[in-house]
Amino acid sequence: MKLEDKINVISGIGTKRAEMYNKLGIFTVKDLLYHFPRGYLDYTSPVPVMETKPDENSVVCVRIDKKMRPAFIRKGMTIYRVTASDESGTILITIYNSEYLYNSLETDKEYILYGKITGNLLHREITSPYVLKADEECKIQPVYPLTEGLTQQMLRVTVKKALKALDNEIFEPIPKKYLLKNNLSSLVYSLSNIHFPKDTEALTLAKNRLVFDELLVLQLGMSLIKNHSHTETGCVMKNLPVDEFYKSLPFELTNAQKRSIDECVGDMHKNTSMNRLVQGDVGSGKTVVAAACSYFAYKNGYQTALMAPTEILAAQHYETLKNFLEPLGLNVCLLTGSTTIKNKNEIKRRLVEGKYHVAVGTHALIQSTTEFENLGLVITDEQHRFGVEQRALLSNKGNNPHRLVMSATPIPRTLALMIYGDLDISVIDELPKGRKPIMTYAVTGKLRERAYSFTKEQLDEGRQAYVVCPMIEEGELDLKSVEKYAKEISTKQFKNYRVGLLHGKMPSDKKDKIMLDFKEHKIDLLVCTTVVEVGVDVANATVMIIENAERFGLSQLHQLRGRVGRGEYQSHCILVTDNVTEDSKNRLKILSKTNDGFRISEEDLKLRGPGDFFGQRQHGLPSLKIADMAENTKALNIAQSCAKEILSDDNKLSKNENSQLRKLVDELFDKKIDLN
Repeated sequence: MKLEDKINVISGIGTKRAEMYNKLGIFTVKDLLYHFPRGYLDYTSPVPVMETKPDENSVVCVRIDKKMRPAFIRKGMTIYRVTASDESGTILITIYNSEYLYNSLETDKEYILYGKITGNLLHREITSPYVLKADEECKIQPVYPLTEGLTQQMLRVTVKKALKALDNEIFEPIPKKYLLKNNLSSLVYSLSNIHFPKDTEALTLAKNRLVFDELLVLQLGMSLIKNHSHTETGCVMKNLPVDEFYKSLPFELTNAQKRSIDECVGDMHKNTSMNRLVQGDVGSGKTVVAAACSYFAYKNGYQTALMAPTEILAAQHYETLKNFLEPLGLNVCLLTGSTTIKNKNEIKRRLVEGKYHVAVGTHALIQSTTEFENLGLVITDEQHRFGVEQRALLSNKGNNPHRLVMSATPIPRTLALMIYGDLDISVIDELPKGRKPIMTYAVTGKLRERAYSFTKEQLDEGRQAYVVCPMIEEGELDLKSVEKYAKEISTKQFKNYRVGLLHGKMPSDKKDKIMLDFKEHKIDLLVCTTVVEVGVDVANATVMIIENAERFGLSQLHQLRGRVGRGEYQSHCILVTDNVTEDSKNRLKILSKTNDGFRISEEDLKLRGPGDFFGQRQHGLPSLKIADMAENTKALNIAQSCAKEILSDDNKLSKNENSQLRKLVDELFDKKIDLN
């Protein structure tokens, strides 16, 4: 038997059973060995029967005393009862409908039972327990993800047979020096003990090794893609100064902004294309970095295209870039779906002639009829909202232009290196001087009316406000829908104000119209869903009430509150929850204490895991079987360091000693990574 053999090479697996394994993604012997347990039943520490606690799961070691006659209750229901005991007392074993389990228990033999104990001080009972022979060598038993037709026992027996394949071939993809350096067990030992651990220490060693393998292979794959993405560019730029741009600004840049601009400019005068992410907190000033890069491209005779996910966001970027760049002689245009045909044709003509130096727009920029004279820089804002193909279409309009991505989602750096592994990263981790922190309060529903009163005071002073609701329709926990909520407060508490409604199920043009009305202060109070999370700047908005705040992740709450505090006025965010648990109080308290998005994202990662961050990546990472980004950050750091060392010596994993690693990379990414 070999690792690459089909699953039905294992005795006991015919065509039908092989199909059941296929449903679990198991096609080969190797697939089966990498079908890791989702948990374990630990039989290593049995307690005396009479010391077990009723209504709790316990492990007991008992001798079978007597097997009673089966009781046939009704058609399809049989109850089997068995009495057993240890030195402390007797326990009744009740089994429903499992003749196999009943027959497997032999009188005068010892077994270890695991299950929920019922009864009282004098009497103990266990129903349908997990059973292990007392002389079984492996006292920690695996529990696998299953599909219909397969049982835990079937999986255990089959995996034991599959493990014998490891005796027939050498399977060790990681060079020995890295195993010794990081105190890692062999792969054969690890695969054996992840399924049938000798003890908890062996299980820990096995898991550490397999987690490391997975993270190393993932990091190697991302690094190979990243290195390959730095292909030769036809837009090599001279290292010209951008001092004139700095002098023209009406404010002083932060050190983080200057550093990010220097990193981008440094990339753009290399002969390989820039592929960089500028990651900054809400309001950190990413657009000025984009403006500086556009100016640098212009000085070198190249055009820039900036693509935004919505028309209103594109219009906002257009106004900002125009203010920054037109005084310096650059011509900036806006091209969106709603641009009139006459204006579209004029803009496209002037782009081809090179008379527009910066084009800002939406998907209209990637239409086949939109061409550039000399496109040298492509910028995408909130790139997770664009598909890979869309971004590629824009890049293809130039001679492999430089690429800059902007994101307002703060992500812990270690995780960002993994999520955006194909990009270099610049982090803007300072807010501009004079920016007032948003005052944040976590309150219970009892203070809702007080929050409304405070909001009305702000509206009466000429300010505006948001109310964010977590869902649209009546549903889970009978939460108010945003439509019903808006109708209610517009006829009661806020009947003397202009109340607007915005949610994700509206057509795009209607959403843009409502946001524009809000921006132009035709609406005082906007009731909305998280559709405003990435939105336009409304400097006059100073209050945000977030209903059912416990339902959001911390990072998402931070993104939402970033919609206020965009202007000169002190702004406020009120987190309202009716679900007052210790956990929700602690979580919301974090928001009240800090406005640092990076610190908040670290806390969010600990509390919720990386799902939120990964969910934003359309073309995604391959799914991991055993590693957990939140729990295994130390292993992730070690794997990243190890990957860097391996690739510095063998940048395409082409050496013989790395051939198995290269194969694992291709398997994880479900394709051969093209490095030609």
